[in-house]
Amino acid sequence: VTLGLLASIGAAMTPVAFAYGGWQTASFVAGEMRNPARDLARGLLWGVSGVVLLYVAVNLVCVRALGPAGLAATTTPASAVMQAVLGSPGARWIAVGIAISTAGFLSQSILTMPRVYFAMAQDGLFFRSVAWLHPRTGVPVVAIILEGVVAAVIAVSGRYEQILNYVVSVDFVGFGLTGAALLILRRKLPRGRFRAPGHPVTTCLFVASCFGIVAATIARYPGNSVIGYALLLTGAPVYFYWRKRKAA
Repeated sequence: VTLGLLASIGAAMTPVAFAYGGWQTASFVAGEMRNPARDLARGLLWGVSGVVLLYVAVNLVCVRALGPAGLAATTTPASAVMQAVLGSPGARWIAVGIAISTAGFLSQSILTMPRVYFAMAQDGLFFRSVAWLHPRTGVPVVAIILEGVVAAVIAVSGRYEQILNYVVSVDFVGFGLTGAALLILRRKLPRGRFRAPGHPVTTCLFVASCFGIVAATIARYPGNSVIGYALLLTGAPVYFYWRKRKAA
């Protein structure tokens, strides 16, 4: 096993990791839950387990229908499988299904991502108006509009592959640091405060996997990774500005 092989495997994991992404956004709406300490962990466990089973099943079907070489040769595996099984009508119908699935993903993004801006504004770390709620619906209207503007800017800023590398390189730093924080919290908080099955082995494996993917992404796509981290670092002076303003 060479370093180059490990880097290639890690780079190949970039789109895979992105495909499984989104589970973390469940925590963004924890404030809407009646009992987040109990329900959030259960929801994450069952939701992630269901997605893993579904994705593995889809991949098995694709490999069985197209073979490894055929799967590697296409950029639209779902359409290729349906084309092989049901002909052109099948390929068209699966395209419609994928479009509907994309709409579902967008709906959860609209629900979860504005909550980040909303929470920042509530904590005094962003414009107070972003925390405004519609008096009748209770919806954070300004935060949703802001998220739409940011998403549109990102969408037109580059190719899909570039944006994917920006997101994965930055996201998995956050995931890794969050996992590392668990190592500290387990020592500082009372023992019965929360459970962490398999800790510290599972925690260390998660942290190592996250930073392994980050390292591989940087090695394979250094330019895109630098852009992603540059954008991330622009948030530091903004944060310190708002924190100082809050303390004043």
